[in-house]
Amino acid sequence: MESIGVLMACPMNTYLEQELEKRFNLFKFWDFPDKALFLDAHRNSIRAVVGNATAGADAELIESLPRLEIVTSFSVGLDKIDLAKCREKGIRVTNTPDVLTEDVADLAIGLILAVLRRLCECDRYVRSGKWRRGDYRLTTKLEAYTHTSFLHSDIVLSGRKVEIPSIELLSGLNYHVRFTGKSVGIIGLGRIGMGIAKRAEAFSCPISYYTRTEKSDVNYKYYPSVIELASNCQILVVACPLTEETRHIINREVIDALGPKGVLINIGRGPHVDERELVSALVEGRLGGAGLDVFEREPEVPEELFGLENVVLTPHIGSGTVETRMAMADLVLGNLEAHFLNKPLLTPVV
Repeated sequence: MESIGVLMACPMNTYLEQELEKRFNLFKFWDFPDKALFLDAHRNSIRAVVGNATAGADAELIESLPRLEIVTSFSVGLDKIDLAKCREKGIRVTNTPDVLTEDVADLAIGLILAVLRRLCECDRYVRSGKWRRGDYRLTTKLEAYTHTSFLHSDIVLSGRKVEIPSIELLSGLNYHVRFTGKSVGIIGLGRIGMGIAKRAEAFSCPISYYTRTEKSDVNYKYYPSVIELASNCQILVVACPLTEETRHIINREVIDALGPKGVLINIGRGPHVDERELVSALVEGRLGGAGLDVFEREPEVPEELFGLENVVLTPHIGSGTVETRMAMADLVLGNLEAHFLNKPLLTPVV
């Protein structure tokens, strides 16, 4: 198979890159500044494209490669691949499901905890030496509450509980908030969504969800619209595939429904969220907090978010563990080898 031309759309994984070079005639798209000239010169030798969440195979690329047989994604998401064009031309498509589910679900829970317990701010407090000069700010233990107001709470001050009449005296999420028992709404209840739900259940969190159709095999509360889901949860997690229908599924109306005590977690894709509306809501205090692993124009991130302590930002690392990235790479390699040996694909999509 060393003579088979494989185009790698962008840098994604060293192990995968090395293994592709051993087994195929690998072309690294980023090594060629003049993409049109490169494609014209190699259009008849490239039979496979390897993409990921950043770059894949759009209609223009597919049309420029007449001998293309398979597009394999180093990702579970398929939004960078023109699936309709692939079906039209009989091009096979694979992705890397299942192997990344646990890591992405883990990160979702980690982001929730980091936002609610202000872990990043606490870390900076210790590293800066401020702890030596005094204890960290007051913390609250926020207990049972409705979506719009807390029923009761207490401030812990020098080991002493001080009752306050209403948590509305506190703005946004300026204090540590308990995760246990909070209501969690999940957009998309596929493999990753279910993984998040099961983890949140371990924190005694009531689970609700939105999908296009209600699932008969789960006992979680179903809401037929994202607005209704956001209105009835305290933490809203985006875990659905990116399609034209789900682009900007988190808009101003949804954010306002979630409200100034609500938290948004996005481990899906950046374009799921109208980023301008999200930034506006966070800056204005209309949304309580956010944990974001993905962004609309990666690696660009709105600078307005950098100074907000109720926001936790990570650089699209949902599947970013050594174990998972190696398993994903092995799936890509296994699918390519299966295709060119005329064997069944391991994870076929098209």
